[in-house]
Amino acid sequence: MLGRMRLYVLDLGWMRMEGSLLFRGPDPSPGIVEIPISAYCIDHPDGRVLFDAGCHPDSMGPTGRWPAEYQAAYPYLAGAECQLPNRLEQLGLDPDDFRYVVLSHLHSDHAGCVEFFSKSTLVVHEDELAVAMRLHRAGERASTYCWDDIDRWTKLDLDWRKVGRNESRLALNDRVTIHNWGRGHADGMLGLEVRLRERPGVILTSDAIYCRENYEPPMYRAGFIEHPAEYDRTVEEIRALAVRTGCEPWFGHDPRQFPMLRKSTEGWYE
Repeated sequence: MLGRMRLYVLDLGWMRMEGSLLFRGPDPSPGIVEIPISAYCIDHPDGRVLFDAGCHPDSMGPTGRWPAEYQAAYPYLAGAECQLPNRLEQLGLDPDDFRYVVLSHLHSDHAGCVEFFSKSTLVVHEDELAVAMRLHRAGERASTYCWDDIDRWTKLDLDWRKVGRNESRLALNDRVTIHNWGRGHADGMLGLEVRLRERPGVILTSDAIYCRENYEPPMYRAGFIEHPAEYDRTVEEIRALAVRTGCEPWFGHDPRQFPMLRKSTEGWYE
């Protein structure tokens, strides 16, 4: 029997980008699109879980953490109410209330608020953390990994739980399972399977699958992929998981799917 749990969908604003990065289909590029930024709060008796940590509140602006050229190419559009600390406060929570923070990967729109979770266990793929730290040591700023965010991590005593490349899955409790998808969009991708009472469950794909066009046949690849062959394998693996479990994939940045989800300001899933 499934234990008590609530799943909250956190709306963290939007990012503007070139549409061909979302998917490369047979038609001309859709031009500039706005894609959702999100995180997911899972309230479970065994401890709260957060999936992804959004953008840092100080990402944008003349003194922002993101380089000026990155801000111009991928502007983050969010009012103060959408920033992760404020979304949690709306639920009566703060970062110290989370047992686990599962980071799908460490790009700046998914790991910007890591520094706030100094009392949580931060779960990340070992290869992904190694890449981020290598870029930081090299002083690489023109990257999807935010140097300033990582620099803050290095000054804190954080509790990292690194998922090894040979660990295929990791159960956090009776209803939440981490899936290790390895290389693809980035060097180490993690996803989350969440079992629900009101439906079989959901698969939080993050950027392993940006949007439905990357998933449903004919499958069009995303425009930003580090490892194309492994990316294709991951899409097939998620399809098989969805069939086997009956769970519905919730894609990482789908501008049509995300507005249909029940947000934390409206309620929850259980």
